Amino acid sequence: MKASLLLALVCTAVLAAGARADTPGEPEALVRKVQEYAQKAATMAKSAFTTVQESEVAQQARQWLSDNAELVKQRLAWLKEQLAELWKPTPAK
Repeated sequence: MKASLLLALVCTAVLAAGARADTPGEPEALVRKVQEYAQKAATMAKSAFTTVQESEVAQQARQWLSDNAELVKQRLAWLKEQLAELWKPTPAK
């Protein structure tokens, strides 16, 4: 989760808790309400993250990466061979 989104959620929780506090002289109630809002926000963020991870698109992307990993390894090996050939000293005539 991006820090700016987390900061926005905390600020919103503080403002909402302040608006819902029965009296401004009860800091414990305000703290408790901010904690409740922060807990709800964290739960919602975790749920959204899990949903994205389990989505069909994410699964397809992971499958594509695993399918093409071997091809990438083969291309890298070929490139290493080509570079090794370039660095070999040529016999002097």
